[in-house]
Amino acid sequence: MGTEVNEKKKPSFMGKLCSGLGLTLLLVVIVLCLPLTIPRFLGYELYAIVSGSMEPSIPVGSVVYARPAEVSMIQEGDVVVFYGGHDSTTVITHRTVENRKEEQELLTKGDANAGNDVLPIAYENVIGKVSLSIPFLGFLLPLVTEFSGKLYLAGVLGAGVLFRILGSRLKEDEE
Repeated sequence: MGTEVNEKKKPSFMGKLCSGLGLTLLLVVIVLCLPLTIPRFLGYELYAIVSGSMEPSIPVGSVVYARPAEVSMIQEGDVVVFYGGHDSTTVITHRTVENRKEEQELLTKGDANAGNDVLPIAYENVIGKVSLSIPFLGFLLPLVTEFSGKLYLAGVLGAGVLFRILGSRLKEDEE
């Protein structure tokens, strides 16, 4: 009787490459989405900084994480997010200069601005207090908030799954 040798072939290079590329694409989607989605489940709202009024402390392209706060408890120096401007739908992030509790309004100022904002901010226009800001993440925010960004993410996710499937098929063909 002869001894049978079970020789296993190594998975193909292309199988490994496709599988690795697929895994990389899936991980990229996860890494991009976690800091932009998980905080929302924890009660935070995310806002991208699009102007330089808060530089250098909060640069353009940052994301700020804001949480609802008791406006009467906001102190001088706290960074707040509020509705401002003429249309009252514009969201602004500035630092509190003074909390006028009796008038129920905040005086605010952008760090890069020479003077205080012209109009005080009524308590009802305050969205929340900024807890954290992360530079550059604001450029990625449209990926999870805008329809076209969601399509791109879905495409990358789909490509990752397809590469993983292709990689496993190529590995099976070699065996």
